[in-house]
Amino acid sequence: MDKFLIKQPRSSSGPFVSSHVVPEAQRETITPSSSNVDCILGVGSLKRDPGGRKPIFEYDSNIRDVNEFESHGNARKSFTQDGFKTWNHGPERIRLHVGEVNSIHNKCLNRMLDFANQRQSIQSSLHKQSEKTKSDYRIRLNASIDVVRFLLRNGLPFRGHDESEDSNYKGLFLELLKFHGVNRPNVEKVILQHAPKNDMMICSTIQKEIVDACTKETTKAIIKDLDGDYFGILVDESKDISHKEQMALVLRYVNKNGELIESFLGIVHVGDTSARSLQKVIYSLLLDHSLCLSRLRGQGYDGASNMQGEKNGLKSLILQDAPSAYYIHCFAHQLQLTLVAVSKKHPDVKNFFYVVTNVLNTIGTSFKRRDLLRQHQVEKLEELLKSGEILTGQGLNQERGLQRPGDTRWGSHFKTLENFMIIFSSIANVLKDMKENSPHDLDKLAVGNLLDKIQEFEFIFVLHLMFKMLLLTNELNKALQKKDQDIVNAMGLLNLSKRRLQTMRESGLESLMDEVSSFCGKHDILVPEMTEDYPRSKRKKSEISYLHHFRVEVFYAIIDLQPYQLDSFIVYARECDSKFLNLKGIKDLATMMAQTKLDQTWSLVYLLVKLALILPVATASVERAFSSMKLIKNDLRNSIGEEFLNGCLVCKIERKIFENVSNDAIIDRFQNMKSRRVQL
Repeated sequence: MDKFLIKQPRSSSGPFVSSHVVPEAQRETITPSSSNVDCILGVGSLKRDPGGRKPIFEYDSNIRDVNEFESHGNARKSFTQDGFKTWNHGPERIRLHVGEVNSIHNKCLNRMLDFANQRQSIQSSLHKQSEKTKSDYRIRLNASIDVVRFLLRNGLPFRGHDESEDSNYKGLFLELLKFHGVNRPNVEKVILQHAPKNDMMICSTIQKEIVDACTKETTKAIIKDLDGDYFGILVDESKDISHKEQMALVLRYVNKNGELIESFLGIVHVGDTSARSLQKVIYSLLLDHSLCLSRLRGQGYDGASNMQGEKNGLKSLILQDAPSAYYIHCFAHQLQLTLVAVSKKHPDVKNFFYVVTNVLNTIGTSFKRRDLLRQHQVEKLEELLKSGEILTGQGLNQERGLQRPGDTRWGSHFKTLENFMIIFSSIANVLKDMKENSPHDLDKLAVGNLLDKIQEFEFIFVLHLMFKMLLLTNELNKALQKKDQDIVNAMGLLNLSKRRLQTMRESGLESLMDEVSSFCGKHDILVPEMTEDYPRSKRKKSEISYLHHFRVEVFYAIIDLQPYQLDSFIVYARECDSKFLNLKGIKDLATMMAQTKLDQTWSLVYLLVKLALILPVATASVERAFSSMKLIKNDLRNSIGEEFLNGCLVCKIERKIFENVSNDAIIDRFQNMKSRRVQL
């Protein structure tokens, strides 16, 4: 009770009755003596624990509701003072307390439910609404929504400079609403001057809330179309007319019909454009739409340093949380990363790329810490820099640059491994100098471990094997980059690459061994005797030879990891189903597979195609969003709010989706935003 009663000073005019008490209680309250009033209204005197309160029957009869406090035997004290002492009688006590239909318990329960139910609340009870009132309200709300729809689709302003009754032009919203009712008598008689003054549905707050409802329903449809599948993001930032930095985000995904979709998700004002700030805003935006970061499979940005920086760039920060969110510098998606990803399932290959990445990071960091190096180390690094043998991020087209694999495009793995072999001596020499002259013991140990790893026969073997595999698929890789690639030619190249890998498996080991041995001899790397036992561990003697290990456990295993389902699908597509012969591009292939239900039969092939499509090719969709922003937020509308701007952009850019959102869905969203005067 203490939550519903408010302590007030006594007045000579009589006792105070709280307005928070229900009307029935106010009507039935008999004026008590002042001493009893103090007991009731004193917040400090009324204990929160019902068991510690004064029993109702000890109060004066004038303030006791005799109709509601009938005798309930011992059940009353069990729930207010004593509690249960014998639990075996618990169910009986509860039944006794609940009582019949008209018991105190059930009356209180029904009153509580009525209070919680908005339709039965005090406010609703005071505003009983006829069906005609509700009907007029729905017509009026529908008319406002129709006008908002037109303005949003065309990116037009809502408000007028002068919206007073005497104004000749009240702004597009009011003018179109008036026009909307001219030929619709049932609408005209319930809008504008014919509507209740306190429920006209035309104020700026109502307009913004309708826009917000439209926006949320549109983005809801986009998320529903995505259906929890993999997606990529396209992100860019730009200044608006008021010099505020705005970040736009576009989703790229393949829907259930196999269609490639790019949908504008929203625009957000950012305080600064640092990578950390953008990352935080992106994560927040994805979370707002219940998009899981683990489903992110692609990132597309422009070439700004805050986007593509090696360590602290946006793409690097996101890759730390979502390793499969491959970064594409605005274009170029290729097949090689898929081959590398599959190959990395082999532990030797996974360890190989780990070592390569660490070597590149170590050498790259050394350029940024020249002040910590000795003079002859600096000279060595500068010599390599002048010769263009190591990529430091300063240049763009060094012939022998060491890119970190996967940083800029899928084909970077092939180029990185090629350059790693060509300038292997320079890499080893730099690591040797760093090992000998680094001022810290831990740095010496780490560099020494890397140097030992790259000078092992097994590392050189995997280096040459992965390079050859990527070389064999390089033509296919380039062909799949072309957006207008004919699918028949692409399938022919797929088949050719498959046959090359098979030929390499059958007869390529001997030549590969010769190349590896020659490379090791050139760089003073020990070549093991192939007939000797391969040392699996120091404690357990191996039962296989070096030759068996490299031939069966490495060479055959890595090649066999490549997706053989792809080969089966090629045979089916070319010989069993003529529908695939006239397709143009991977996008058509994905659509046809979905239409013919082959996305379920050849699930891995469809996944490969879908992931290739998800990876961003260009950021044109984001640029178009900024073009729309400049049309909406212009010199005359330079003070438009951030949320309203986002709503206008979403509904304008995604107008096709917005058109399919029903007025009923918008009304439901609008009504549920907060308590409305009229409940539908």
